[in-house]
Amino acid sequence: MGVAIRTAGEGDRELVARLLDAAFQDDPVSGWVFPGEEHRRAAHPRLMAAFTDIVLSVGRIDVTEDGMACALWISVPADEPEHDEDGPARLREAVDPENERVELIGRLTDGIHPTGRAHEYLWMIATAPERQGEGLGTALLDSVLDRCDREGLSAYLEASSERSRKLYERLGFAQHGRPLDLPDGPRMWPMWREPRG
Repeated sequence: MGVAIRTAGEGDRELVARLLDAAFQDDPVSGWVFPGEEHRRAAHPRLMAAFTDIVLSVGRIDVTEDGMACALWISVPADEPEHDEDGPARLREAVDPENERVELIGRLTDGIHPTGRAHEYLWMIATAPERQGEGLGTALLDSVLDRCDREGLSAYLEASSERSRKLYERLGFAQHGRPLDLPDGPRMWPMWREPRG
């Protein structure tokens, strides 16, 4: 039996932000951005809500019909205009003004993002912790990757853990360039997937 997937709308904002918060609270990169657990519990939900708002405005969010998993996608054209240089600073100001890592993570990931080729960018994917390992995330990815294959379009993401990197490799992604080692923090892996013929 397949997983029913729909496109999220403004009415799903809280659901998506909660899913992202729950799924990424213990992620190595989230732990680096917000090193203190108590502070992370307070500030992390604001960052996930900001990410949700960004993708609702410029991309697409897919959510499983049961509301247990979501994927945030942005279509990047080949002739993408210059990155919004002020975006990471605005995000920091809105989310956690005293925390320079909120801004730094945006600048670092922007710096390794491939340019010059149209692609689908998987910003984030999240499954409710109690439902992880059931294939919901893979179903969300497959729906977009199947379309990429049909349309001859590549896909890109940054894996934030060894576990997720291995999943993405099984789906046809390969490391793209050097890993990003966050200052005094974990490693992220930029990954690219060519369309399958």
